Amino acid sequence: MSTGTAVAEIAELAGGFVHEVKNHVSTLNLNLQLLAEDFAQPESPKERRAQQRINRLLNQCQRLVSISNDFLRFARAEQLYKQSTDIHSVVQEMIDFFQPTSNAAGIEIVLHASPSIPLIMVDQQLLKQALLNLMMNAEQAMPEGGEIILQTRLEDDFVVLDVIDNGKGIPSEQIPKLFQPFHTTKPGGSGLGLPTTRRIVEAHGGKILVQSEVGKGTMFSLYFPK
Repeated sequence: MSTGTAVAEIAELAGGFVHEVKNHVSTLNLNLQLLAEDFAQPESPKERRAQQRINRLLNQCQRLVSISNDFLRFARAEQLYKQSTDIHSVVQEMIDFFQPTSNAAGIEIVLHASPSIPLIMVDQQLLKQALLNLMMNAEQAMPEGGEIILQTRLEDDFVVLDVIDNGKGIPSEQIPKLFQPFHTTKPGGSGLGLPTTRRIVEAHGGKILVQSEVGKGTMFSLYFPK
């Protein structure tokens, strides 16, 4: 058995396990919601303490469901359904989808579309997921607003999609850790967004590169085979 096959089988087993756990957590979450309704109007200190504990448990259940969803996306990032795709139409769809969020955050999104980009064979839904992960990261790097530049270009035998922000940048010592599962510096983050993005790109036979400078911004480059 090849290393790639073994890793894929482990990821599938882990995905099945997490899916099962998620089902039980969801049931627990539903019952806690019903219990919270019983304590919606506490009439004594004891009932108020019970309400607070129930709310804490609800928050933890919701956190577990969120992490489970992130892990399932990570584990299944190599299950591809490729089709001939105009990368610009996918990028524009994601811009339209993300626009309300970016507007609220004071962020402008700019697309520089190269006219010479050919159609590529990709899984469109996974490409959208990878791009969304990077756009969300860019938004979080610019808490006071800024600009996200999306640009396409050709490099050797690859179609390249660059995601550029002018945010706070990433310290050089953090860059080697960016794609490690569960590594995160963001409160409440699962640490699976960038590892999932890398798995998606590499599953297509491509690669992801990152350049960053503290105080100036970051550029992630997604390489897809022509």
